[in-house]
Amino acid sequence: MLDAHPDVRCGEETRVVPRILRTRMEWTNSQKERSRLAEAGMSEQVLDSAVSAFISKIIENHGEPASWLCNKDPFTMKYSIYLSKLFPNAKFLLMLRDGRAVVNSIITRRVTVSGFDFRDPKKCLERWNSIIESMYDQCLHIGPDRCMPVYYEQLSLYPDLWMHRILEFLGIPWSNNVLHHQDFIGKPGGPSLSQLERSTDQVMKPVNLQALSKWVGFYPRHVVEDMQKIAPMLRRLGYDPMANPPRYDHPDPRIADNTLHIYQYKKYWRNKGVNKKV
Repeated sequence: MLDAHPDVRCGEETRVVPRILRTRMEWTNSQKERSRLAEAGMSEQVLDSAVSAFISKIIENHGEPASWLCNKDPFTMKYSIYLSKLFPNAKFLLMLRDGRAVVNSIITRRVTVSGFDFRDPKKCLERWNSIIESMYDQCLHIGPDRCMPVYYEQLSLYPDLWMHRILEFLGIPWSNNVLHHQDFIGKPGGPSLSQLERSTDQVMKPVNLQALSKWVGFYPRHVVEDMQKIAPMLRRLGYDPMANPPRYDHPDPRIADNTLHIYQYKKYWRNKGVNKKV
């Protein structure tokens, strides 16, 4: 939807940006590797400068020039605190979706994701819970001025409202194109899609509600009954883990007006013993 804006270019998933970030974290997390790099004159500043230059060139050059450039590799948000330091003017959108729908989509569409076993929905839910907890906490750490959580369900139900909020947050002028992205696919300045991305067939359609509750009836009974323990992030994000089917059109009011995350932001820093104001 953002890619349909005439002044924005996101393009396809690069696949290499999350990989260079993962490699960079491996260097940082290994004391032995850090020592070896330091002996070779590879300081944190040298590495960060190289990583930021690599990412910048990839984003700049893998598509047409535009006033605003974005990257949509999903797992970059696992490194958002680090990225926020590399790119101090960047803003981040964290797309949140009911984890039950995410796992159902991954399994049924056979999307290869590290750590997800198609044969075990319970373990997939636990893996989703771990990943989204890290991403969400990092978004809270960055703060509401630079990281905005967006609910997939709310964006699907109320695209006009949420696209206005998103563009206002990003500081990008409004364009009606974002509400009709399917009309601009393949056209100059419109979204460019990879035929190898599993989500391409869905992106080519107008915003629709078909995918919201497709997961209902997918999970074994014992998984449904233990959902609160398996995926506690559902409750934290405002979803009802015991609702089958859910009522996405009647969310927690704090989701509807986007104040849930302000509360979570304050709670996050309070737990760290820091008094942060919004």
